[in-house]
Parts: sequence; C-alpha cells; structure tokens
Amino acid sequence: MRNRYLDLLRFLAIVRVVVYHVVGSAALTLIFPAMSVMFALAGSLMAASLDRTGAPAVLRRLRRLLPSVWVLAAIFVPAMLLTGLPLTPKVLLWLFPVSDPPANHWGALALSPIWYLRDYLWFVLASPLVLWLFRRAPLPTLLAPYALLLLIEVGVYPDAPTVLREFGLYFGAWLLGFAHHDGMLRRLRNRVLVPTALALGAAGLGWIFTHAGTRGYDLNDIHVGNALWSAAFILVAIGRAPAEAAWVDRIPVLSRAVTVLNRRALTVYLWHMSFVVVLTPLVGLVGWAPRDPIGLAIRVVLVFALVGVVTLLVGWVEDVAARRTPELLPGRTRRVLAERAAAAPASPAPAGAETELVGARADRPAGSGKVPAPRGAAERADTEATAG
Repeated sequence: MRNRYLDLLRFLAIVRVVVYHVVGSAALTLIFPAMSVMFALAGSLMAASLDRTGAPAVLRRLRRLLPSVWVLAAIFVPAMLLTGLPLTPKVLLWLFPVSDPPANHWGALALSPIWYLRDYLWFVLASPLVLWLFRRAPLPTLLAPYALLLLIEVGVYPDAPTVLREFGLYFGAWLLGFAHHDGMLRRLRNRVLVPTALALGAAGLGWIFTHAGTRGYDLNDIHVGNALWSAAFILVAIGRAPAEAAWVDRIPVLSRAVTVLNRRALTVYLWHMSFVVVLTPLVGLVGWAPRDPIGLAIRVVLVFALVGVVTLLVGWVEDVAARRTPELLPGRTRRVLAERAAAAPASPAPAGAETELVGARADRPAGSGKVPAPRGAAERADTEATAG
C-alpha cells in the first residue's frame, strides 16, 4: 500500500520545482530542497525494488524512465537539428543520457532538466552494488558522497567530472532513501535524530550564508550548503514520516491532484521548463516588470496549464512504461467487482435456487472458503508499490 504522506512530499517537490523555475526565488530552495527530497524518495523506492526482484530491478527502472525521455527527444531533437544543432554521434545520448546530450542555443535552456535524468540513471545503475555496501557498512557508505563533495568544493579535486560532482551532491540523499526503506531512520531515537538534524542544518546554513553565489543564497549555486541543509531536511521530513496520511484522501481535490502528479511526475518535470522559456518573453511584450507579482502569478498558472495539456497528450506513456492501463487522467475512482455487483439491478432468483445454494454449501469441503486471488494481482501490487 502506498504511503500518501510520501506521495504528498513528491507532489510538493514537483510543484516547488515548477514554481521556482518561473519565479526564480532563492528562498524557495531553502524552504523546500525539492531535488534532494525527490532523490531520497527515489532511493527508497529503488531499494524496495531491489529487495523485491534483485538486479532485474535496474532494467525495470530504466524501462519506466526512458520512454518518456524518448518522446521528448522525438519532438525536440529534430527541431534542434533544424535550428543549428550539428548531427553528430553524441545525439544518440538522447536515447540513454548518461552524459549531457547535445542541445542548441534554445534547447539547452528548454531541456535543462535533463540533468536530473542523467543523475537518476547513474544512481540506478550504481544501486545494486551500493545497497550491498550500505547494508554492511551503513555510516561509511552514507558519509562517502559528502566527503567526496567536500574534497571537490575545497579544491582538492577541482576538475572532477560533472557526474562525479553530482554523486557528491545528491547521492547522499539517495542513500538516506535507502536508510528510510530499511527502517534505520525510523529506529533512530529522537535524542539522536534531532541533534543530528540540527547540527547538519546549522552547518548547512552557516556554509550557505558565508558562500553566497551569483544568485544570492540559492542552494543550486552552493553545493556543500545544499547537501548539508538537504540532509537535515530529509532526516526530519522523511525520517519521521507517518505510516500513512489518510487525511489526504479525505480532501477529494487534493487527493486527485496528488495522484495525478505522482503518476505524471516525469512528464511534468521533463516538459515544464520549455513552457517557462516560451512564456518568459511575455514579460516584455505586455509591459510587466520582471518581478511583477501579478505577472509572475499569471505565468505560473499558464505554465501549469500548458503542462496539463502536454500531460494529457503524452503522459499516458508513463502508464505504458509501468505496464499500467493507459489513462488520460489518472486517479479515477474504480469500483471493485463486488461494488459493481451490488450496484447492478437485482433480478428475482429462479424458483428452487435457494435450495440449490444450500445444497452446494453443504457439499463444499471445509476450509475451501478462501477465494483465490485473481491472476496478475502480484504484478499489479508490484506496479503500485513502485509507481512514481
């Protein structure tokens, strides 16, 4: 059964990412370090998948991830080739972006979120080995990415490849997801977790406020501060996650929104930046000031509206990749067979049917009352457990 609290966290993270890319407020990165939270949730799901199916979980994750990337590439790569992108073998990276795939002048910004897919792919590929190491030496394994990042940022390894730097920045969050899945965070007593979170948070804020970037205190420019502050946030927000959040489903609009955005998280993430880029020139055309609150609010609404349209058009690819029944808009209430039968108009029973039923019950062997699960139930349960 899915934990609706974790679904809510992913929902908030996606919304925060989209709003941040429209308004560009550094405060949003401090209030909610969305990317680290998304990596932590993904790490937890990856550990669950590895426990369930072993190494084949890697191929299953790739199968669920790549089709949405291919749909994006099928539209944008030809457009970039027609507007100046050289046709080289590197274009094939759009099929499997383990490195930054090439883009032209406008595509580089519109498709900039592809870095998340690059990191995600590497983290998935590394997970079988790292989960094995993590369960044998949890603390050293968890500290390794943070130590790597510190060595890079203080200049000991200044020319580190981008992928290696990203391991230092975000793989610690992924490993905290492992710790969440294994119950380590839940088992930590408050007298350990709270001081640890406070110390990490204080260290992170100290680094942030003494290492301001070109955009001020934006976490995206301050890697060590980002990693430490995010770790503190994850320890509290995920380490003390409730077992369920039934109240989410008691608010129909919120419940549906959380379900839709969880089922379409990849589509929303991949496409939203292109609409941000398209709508940005409106600021000058209609005479808004760059930071005009009304203009920013209108742009946020328009971006979500356009993302909603593209989600209706291609979001079903996520269902196909996850081997779910494709839906234009996920989250419709589906009545179970028993409810459908109860709602069906009843016809009078034929004469003698009641006597036959009693006789059938008498003839049935004791202990045969268990109804076998329908075929495919295990597969559906596995799909739901790893959705998002």
